[in-house]
Amino acid sequence: MQDGVLAYVGIGSNLGDPLQNCKDAIRHLSGISGVKLERTSSFYKTEPVIVSAQDGGRKRELEMQQWFINAAVEIRTILSAPNLLGFLQHIESEMGRVRTYAGAPRFIDLDLLLYGQEIIETEDLVVPPPQMHARRFVLEPLCEIASYAIHPVFGLSLRGLKERLNDQKVVERYAQ
Repeated sequence: MQDGVLAYVGIGSNLGDPLQNCKDAIRHLSGISGVKLERTSSFYKTEPVIVSAQDGGRKRELEMQQWFINAAVEIRTILSAPNLLGFLQHIESEMGRVRTYAGAPRFIDLDLLLYGQEIIETEDLVVPPPQMHARRFVLEPLCEIASYAIHPVFGLSLRGLKERLNDQKVVERYAQ
């Protein structure tokens, strides 16, 4: 498939067998008609981001989360961004993802990070995600496969964003 748009998908899991969950998600993603897997990053063990929560119990639950396994993939697709999102959400659902609250533990998380150079802001889809540029667990695997890609909002390469990063969370290659 030479036609289509280059897109990047972030992958993460911290429930069950996170490494296997990520591998299974990549396998599912590569099986979508209209999607060609171009590159896959290494897997990374990443410290969970603590999202501030209103009630103390939920914040405590967030602080006790298992670490994540994260990766990123480059795909070429002829699907529109909304259609691709639908397939990503279907894969999450099939793999047991239940959406509860922001920052909740999850079996699988598939995020559409970049879709060509498009900036998309709809009720259901925001590309690039608003905090992508500030998250080491996103930029580290993404820079491994596409450090030259330009963030369409900031006009900087992903490497440039990573070099300016203030996020001190631990992100290390996962030895398999």
